[in-house]
Amino acid sequence: MKNLAVITARGGSKRIPRKNIRDFLGKPIIAYSIQAALDTGLFDEVMVSTEDEEIAEIARHYGAKVPFLRSEKTADDFATTADVLMEVLLEYSKTGTQFQYLCCIYPTAPLLKPNLVQEAFELLINKDFETVFPVLKFSFPIQRALKVGTENKAEMFYPEHLNTRSQDLQPAFHDSGQFYWLRVDRFLQSQKLLTENTGVIPISEMEAQDIDNLEDWQLAELKYKLLNP
Repeated sequence: MKNLAVITARGGSKRIPRKNIRDFLGKPIIAYSIQAALDTGLFDEVMVSTEDEEIAEIARHYGAKVPFLRSEKTADDFATTADVLMEVLLEYSKTGTQFQYLCCIYPTAPLLKPNLVQEAFELLINKDFETVFPVLKFSFPIQRALKVGTENKAEMFYPEHLNTRSQDLQPAFHDSGQFYWLRVDRFLQSQKLLTENTGVIPISEMEAQDIDNLEDWQLAELKYKLLNP
């Protein structure tokens, strides 16, 4: 059984420039993802997929490998995570290197703990899922969501639930944006991270933070300090 960790870190972040190597409480944020992967003890190789030489140098400094650089096609604004992983697997196959399982870890996941990655891998194996990833529960029932029209007029997405009690509505979850485990052979066929046979692990709001802007970044730092006093 050979396991590969792929940390996807392109250099062209728009909303937060150089986000993947921006300082996060004393070291580049990507260093936390690299260390979490290494600390699991699960991987034969921990690599960073990037087209950026500076990111590659920092990744190597913190213990990851960068055996090849990402192509222009998978480094643009339109490439999906699945596109990147397909390219990584293809490049390894050119050298005769095959992997049975792959874990894609995002570079901006400083709250990620090694034990969660281990737990997700066990779920993948024990339940024969094709992919597994952590999810967060929406803090408010999505069935009571509102859309705002012209002149700030409110309208319900699901008006049939106008008077439904919150406790009677089914909880909803969303991707935490931290990592995905997958079986390589099945992924090569589906090229999807979410399939009809995907497992998830619900985690708390304190265990993850999507980072799209500076306010998100500050929240992530605050959560990290609270979790690591």
